[in-house]
Amino acid sequence: MRAMIIGAAGFVGPYLAKAIKHYMNCEVVATKLPNEKVSIPEARMIDLNILDSDQIASVLNDERPDYIFHLAAQSSVALSWKKPALTVDINIKGALNLLDTIRTLSFSPRVLIVGSGEEYGHIKEDQVPIREDTALHPGNVYAVTKATQNMMATIYAQAYGLNLIMTRSFNHIGPKQIPQFVIADFCSQVVKIEKGQQEPVIRVGNLSAKRDFTDVRDVVRAYTLLVQYGRPGETYNVGSGKAIAIQDVLNLILTKTDKKIAVEVDPNKLRPVDVPIIEADTSKIFNDTGWKPEISMDQTIEETLDYWRSQL
Repeated sequence: MRAMIIGAAGFVGPYLAKAIKHYMNCEVVATKLPNEKVSIPEARMIDLNILDSDQIASVLNDERPDYIFHLAAQSSVALSWKKPALTVDINIKGALNLLDTIRTLSFSPRVLIVGSGEEYGHIKEDQVPIREDTALHPGNVYAVTKATQNMMATIYAQAYGLNLIMTRSFNHIGPKQIPQFVIADFCSQVVKIEKGQQEPVIRVGNLSAKRDFTDVRDVVRAYTLLVQYGRPGETYNVGSGKAIAIQDVLNLILTKTDKKIAVEVDPNKLRPVDVPIIEADTSKIFNDTGWKPEISMDQTIEETLDYWRSQL
């Protein structure tokens, strides 16, 4: 059996390749852009640009994967405000190119289309935890593109009988994540302070927002289960099921250093619009696959700090 990861050069790709090998015992083929330098020991790497439909068709017909994991995305909310056109191109046009190519294949791979909990947008208190049938009110450019991707995939699954399973994945965290994302940002700043590379001030954005964080290793385990046992045409929340305030995460991180650190709000880290609370109802994925997260926030933060201590 062969599994293909489309867009493996980011944070999740290497973890997913390892999980596929461990939990599915499949050969792994992973794609990257020609200019990306990435090596994943568990995968054979090939070049692919999802904005080129002919290239997608050529690669899929050559490789004939049994499973496809679509990770390729512009995945930063902050960057989506700065580069909306790029975000639309990759997240909508790229996904549509893939879906339309899969429709023409002579074989029927099971495909996981990875979306985001950001798609739900502004949620009222009585809607928490958020079920998959909650109305979408995306509050930023990234969320709009991911909601569009999900709707297109749902239509393609229904109209053409494709084996497409969709996720709305909530914030995932862990070692090796780039500091464009909040917990990696906090941890890297703390380690810079420990090593005397930054004054003892940590700069933050909105600390009152509550988010649903899951360790990336739990997330990729969910993906391996969903691609095998998820129901085609269905969307699944992937999250911890527990929202935690960014302030509380920061407090936990600060307990794990012996440095005295001040906290300052950096206007550059504030988003034009921010969603107050995001928390997943994960009963659907548990009922269909038995998945639930196993790695604690405390463990993730410890290992993320250790990663930055080894890097800086």
